[in-house]
Amino acid sequence: MGESSTRLRDFVARLLEHEGALIDFIEPHGLEVVAPENLAAKLKINELARFGFAAELPEQAERVGLESDWLERFGGIIGNRGRHGRCTLNLPLPSLSNAERIVEHSVALQNAVYRVTGVRQAWTRYLIFLFRVTAYSDERRDGILKLGFNTANDSTLDSFVEQLFAAGLERSSTIDGGETTPTPPDARLPARWTRAQIETRLKRALPSRVEMHFDSFLGGMRRRLERDSARLYDYYNGLRNESLANLRKEKADTINRERLRLEAIHRDYQSKVADLGQKYAVRTEIELIQTLEITMPVQRVSLLIKRRKGERTMTLDWNPLVRRLDTPPCEYAFTSDTTRLVCDDKLHLVSPAAHAACARCGKTYCRACHERRCPKCA
Repeated sequence: MGESSTRLRDFVARLLEHEGALIDFIEPHGLEVVAPENLAAKLKINELARFGFAAELPEQAERVGLESDWLERFGGIIGNRGRHGRCTLNLPLPSLSNAERIVEHSVALQNAVYRVTGVRQAWTRYLIFLFRVTAYSDERRDGILKLGFNTANDSTLDSFVEQLFAAGLERSSTIDGGETTPTPPDARLPARWTRAQIETRLKRALPSRVEMHFDSFLGGMRRRLERDSARLYDYYNGLRNESLANLRKEKADTINRERLRLEAIHRDYQSKVADLGQKYAVRTEIELIQTLEITMPVQRVSLLIKRRKGERTMTLDWNPLVRRLDTPPCEYAFTSDTTRLVCDDKLHLVSPAAHAACARCGKTYCRACHERRCPKCA
């Protein structure tokens, strides 16, 4: 049984127990449920039901998975409860004996140098978003996507968001929401992001992650499109070559007819290509289903970054739960890759794609400095 199936089974068990159902774990990888009448009606199940979550189902069990309408049924039960949660993970905070070595394994600046200037204990606020993502074409794929940020420095949490989210859920109520453990009164936390700050980060960070999430699905669609396009081209190219051969014979009574036929072949081919484009076009839907705010102590590492004659300071946090340092943020696209460039103007840290050449003039420029357009072409 896969990890995602196990998590889904455990979630369903907790949810149904909270709603008053009797739950029994059965093999292989299933649940037996005795549901109250009102709960059974909402879920469209019998009062005695069996669910299966893996490839092999228990006897007389109904399959429950992400690629079905079960998420909508469970969402109807939860409503708005558990949409927003907060918790505090007050973990022991070990000292960092060799911060420089830790930074070496986490920071890769292609065009700048840095040095560690200090380490201190601090508190931070992590913000994790849980999305339901759906891709539609001639097939449908559903999935769950997690995206997290350290609000102290804009670092994304791709390398440990699953572990952090799981630890947060263990210490907070995913059904009723709320905050289970108060943050110490002397903890100095970064300010909460405004709605505009959140929207900007999500708008830039989500597209690449959604594409990666559906990578195998999109790859299959592309291969099928290429196969069907090749077949279509071979068929109509054969018709075209036949008409061209007839034209070369230069028979007066066939020239006009073959020219009209060539035009009809071209129109029909273009129409079929457009039909293929529509058939394999992919539309995605993204729905925010939960946010979790986690506050916890960290070791805050200060860096001095130097690029030519400029320099700036920034901080990265070492997390005691996963024993890892933040990935340096891309201050424009918030990408999941780790390579960074430092721009000349304001020393922004950006990914190579956010410091690429302008498509019109070929000049490289920082998208964090110039969000709308290339400064040379403006």
